[in-house]
Amino acid sequence: MPDHAKKGNEFMVLYTKSAPTETEETTTVTMTEDSKPLGFFAQLREDVACVFDRDPAARTTFEVLTTYPGVHAIIFHRISHSLWHKNWRYTARFLAFLSRMFTNIDIHPGAKIGRRFFIDHGIGVVIGETAVVGNDVTLYHGVTLGGTSWNKGRRHPQLGNNVLVGAGAKVLGAISIGDNVRIGANSVVVKNTPANCSVVGIPGRIVKDKTKSCDKPSHGIDLDHHLIPDPIGRAMSCMLERIAELEKQVNGGKSLKVAKSSEDPCPACEALDVCVCEIDNKKDKQDKTAACKDKSATC
Repeated sequence: MPDHAKKGNEFMVLYTKSAPTETEETTTVTMTEDSKPLGFFAQLREDVACVFDRDPAARTTFEVLTTYPGVHAIIFHRISHSLWHKNWRYTARFLAFLSRMFTNIDIHPGAKIGRRFFIDHGIGVVIGETAVVGNDVTLYHGVTLGGTSWNKGRRHPQLGNNVLVGAGAKVLGAISIGDNVRIGANSVVVKNTPANCSVVGIPGRIVKDKTKSCDKPSHGIDLDHHLIPDPIGRAMSCMLERIAELEKQVNGGKSLKVAKSSEDPCPACEALDVCVCEIDNKKDKQDKTAACKDKSATC
């Protein structure tokens, strides 16, 4: 088949999970042409080069190679993963253990990780044995790709290409995350997620569908995860507006007078036009003062 006909075709990769003494089980994973294995040094060059696209603090290749724990962790994993599939299981696990000691990043050698993978900061990242990670994926510190089953089969998530997982997020179980998905910080995702959307909250909720309009950056991944919509904040904003409208109706069309506390000024909020204000209860204070003058009253 000509090279141009092969481009973009999908092929099947058999991901072997079992230990040498057990009956081998395989999970079929659909990968793209871009996921074909490269040599170790070719992968290393890609892993280092992608850092400059995703971290503006990166200055030189030497600095990235010597001071980035996320890069150290993926280098260790590339080696241990190769040993794992050559049935050098203990050696692979011991190398992963050394990597965890030096980087505080725990990646099981059985996990399958695609090209141009980047862990920013890296502290507390955990990736389980049967996890599958696509190409151009970015994880931040505190991310867990964990399992929810005691079974020996697939029990960890599968991430598509161009996925970004925010700090502290948990993706749990044998679920699939589509391409170009952004998972907000501290979210907990336990269900399958379609491509081209954002997920936030506990449990994770899809808050934005980018299928019709998805402006993909030149570097291949959207790092503007601070712009992920906040459904809880929006709901509270709508609720405050509704309460104000109801109060206006109760008071015969007159809005309640509010006064901002001088001790607690209204905070500036870039995301939502919501002010934290105190109800002007001057009349209530006067009534309470009058009641306190009565010896029989309890203040």
